[in-house]
Formats: sequence, C-alpha cells, structure tokens
Amino acid sequence: MDQAPGNREQLISTSLRLFAERGYEAVGVAELAEAAGVTKPTLYHYFGSKRGLLGAIIAERGGPLLERLRSIAAAADPGDPPLVLERLATAMAAAARADPAFARLRLCLAFAPLGSEGGAAAGAFNAELFGLVEAYFLAAAERHGNMRGRSRAYAGTFIGTVDSYVGFYLAGQSKLDEAVVRALVRQFLYGIFS
Repeated sequence: MDQAPGNREQLISTSLRLFAERGYEAVGVAELAEAAGVTKPTLYHYFGSKRGLLGAIIAERGGPLLERLRSIAAAADPGDPPLVLERLATAMAAAARADPAFARLRLCLAFAPLGSEGGAAAGAFNAELFGLVEAYFLAAAERHGNMRGRSRAYAGTFIGTVDSYVGFYLAGQSKLDEAVVRALVRQFLYGIFS
C-alpha cells in the first residue's frame, strides 16, 4: 500500500506545502510521512532522507525556472540590458505566480543559515541562478563600460530586487504582473546607468 504510484508525488506536494508554510528545518520526517499518508520507510524508499526529499522538490519544481533562465541567457544580447533583464525578471515572476509554494520555499532557502541542511540542499540551485544572471552582466560589461567590475554586485542586486517583489506578491502586498515587472527593471536600470 505505501509504495503506490502516487506516493512519491504526494510526498513532494505535501512536503513542499509544509516547508513553504513553516520552513524546512521546522518539519520532521514523521510529520511529513503522516501528512502525506505514508510511512517513514516509504519516504526513505523514494528519497533516502529528508534532505533527499528537499533535493527532489528543488529539482522538480525549480528545474523549469532554471531551464527558462538558461534559455534566456543563451539568447541574450549583451547590448540590450533592458530587454534581457525584463525577460529574466518576467521568467522569475511567472514561476512565482505559477508555483507560489515553491517560490516561498526558494526565498527561505536563499537566506537559510550558513551550514544549515536546507541551505546546503539549495546551494547548487542558488549558485546556478546567480551564475546565469552574473554571466549576463559580465557579457554586457563588454558593451557598457560602466558595468565593468560590477557583475557580481549587479547580479545580487538584480536577483534581490526581483525576489523582493516576489516576496511582496506572496504576502499579498503587490501584483506581479507585466507592468510591475517592467517598473522593477526600470528602477534597477536607473540605478546602474545613472
């Protein structure tokens, strides 16, 4: 009974909901299994550990966002920061609207305590997201001299700006539509080009 075809998906969706509501560290394996309607051995069968479960959530729910960002980065014109940054921000906003629970978990894990299990599990995801944005700023610096030497700071500030708007959206304090995304990109660009 415990290894029915839907158990893996049930564990992922239930765990994502609990992690997003209370944080990764606050939810134990027994609670996850009980909430998903399975036994602890079933969780271990599919994921090996709570951290393995989190890794599966990040891969499955975060993978489409990274794939979209990779696609945007691959086609990015280094000479057109407004267009490229709007595309990146739009992809991040669309991902948050489509999967608010994962967006909330992603934000929590981005600021997890150093050395925490949750932060370590999300490390590769966060590093790739940051790397894709930083690589664009490195390429853009070749055409926009005032960007030279600032790619790391710009990537962090850009992601932080988008994530702040995602946070406002998740808290019900703001929309996260096309107009909001366009405004946040203009606000960011004003700071780097002025």
